[in-house]
Amino acid sequence: MLYESFLKKIKDKSVIVGVIGLGYVGLPLLSAFSKNGIKTIGFDVDERKTISLKKGVSYIQDVKNSDIKKIKGLFKATNKIKDLNEADAILICVPTPLRKTKDPDISYIIKALETIQKLNYKGKLIVLESTTYPGTTEEILLPELENGGKYKVGKDFFLAFSPERVDPGNKNYNIENTTKVVGGVTKKCTDLTAKLYSLAIEKVYPVSSTRVAESVKLLENIYRSVNIGLINEMAQLCHRMGIDIWEIVNAAATKPYGFMPFYPGPGLGGHCIPLDPFYMSWKAKSYDFNTKFIELAGDVNGQMPYFVVELAYDILNKYKKAINGSNVLILGVAYKKNIDDLRESPAIDVMRILEEKGAKISYHDPYVASMKLGERVIKSKQLTPKLLKSTDIAILITDHTNIDYKKILDNKVPVLDTRNGLKEFKSKLISKL
Repeated sequence: MLYESFLKKIKDKSVIVGVIGLGYVGLPLLSAFSKNGIKTIGFDVDERKTISLKKGVSYIQDVKNSDIKKIKGLFKATNKIKDLNEADAILICVPTPLRKTKDPDISYIIKALETIQKLNYKGKLIVLESTTYPGTTEEILLPELENGGKYKVGKDFFLAFSPERVDPGNKNYNIENTTKVVGGVTKKCTDLTAKLYSLAIEKVYPVSSTRVAESVKLLENIYRSVNIGLINEMAQLCHRMGIDIWEIVNAAATKPYGFMPFYPGPGLGGHCIPLDPFYMSWKAKSYDFNTKFIELAGDVNGQMPYFVVELAYDILNKYKKAINGSNVLILGVAYKKNIDDLRESPAIDVMRILEEKGAKISYHDPYVASMKLGERVIKSKQLTPKLLKSTDIAILITDHTNIDYKKILDNKVPVLDTRNGLKEFKSKLISKL
């Protein structure tokens, strides 16, 4: 039987794992399997990625060039669909963005599904990792893969969902030591998925269904979004009251129970927190349910870039300057510290709003050499005396540890600190969120 045959391949580690989508999730996942002696095939439609990997060059910060070289011989990068026929398991790790209407865009999942349908997928395990709304695996993938009754899930092929848990730049937790949640369409699907991931991941946590597994990831990021929204609202109130929100949070965090610290910021960034909650709120509408907390948190967090610009306006006003015509230096444009990832970064919104008000924008980020702002590409500036002398205000959006903050303050540049990244400096030039 196909189940027993697949199980044997897992036990003797002869199983071949294919990954569709070699981005921030797919490439580290593929690397984790190969590092544990599993042969892998990485497929991506972007030929630039496959060419880079064939040369042993990684484009993901969390996967080093040395990691690619170590797995050479166990790993194949390809943009040819037919190569995936060699794989026993196919893991789908493609983007799931939102449309402008905040509706889920699962077009990349559909394209991955169409890719699999071109293969002989009988006997294969297919696992969706892309974040999506509850029901996607069984409502979208399952009917297409059963092909009008030609194949039976749990017998002819196996289907499961396992939410990706990737935190770029995290030095303590990676794919291998972060618990992996798995949920299959059938018990055999769950069992095979759990055993497969156990080859590369320290702890696997099976759940009862794909719907539960799909909901786990959404809850994790809804929890963060709601709590960040709460603290962002508190930050705005505390600013009006003249109270330091950072001191409040740090003091509250001394309580050993019943409190977990969340910190304010210029807005949400990354591929998860700004997007994932809306997958659940969209699905909720089909059940005639209004997710008030989710949508309120989204509104509060979405307004933070505007609040940052208001604070910048107040600071410039103290120096008898207007935003219109002022030189504004953005410090850090990645969505979080010490990484190069720009996805959904609040810096982009802050820069856009400032430009709309007539400000002249430049930025400094040691991790991001260039970025697109509107229709043009701009480059990171070096912190030269000439640049700093002409800067009317600097806004710290991303608190990278290797930015020379002292140099900025020594040049008498007023700084709006949205991350409390300058807490070690005692200067009247610093204003906090």
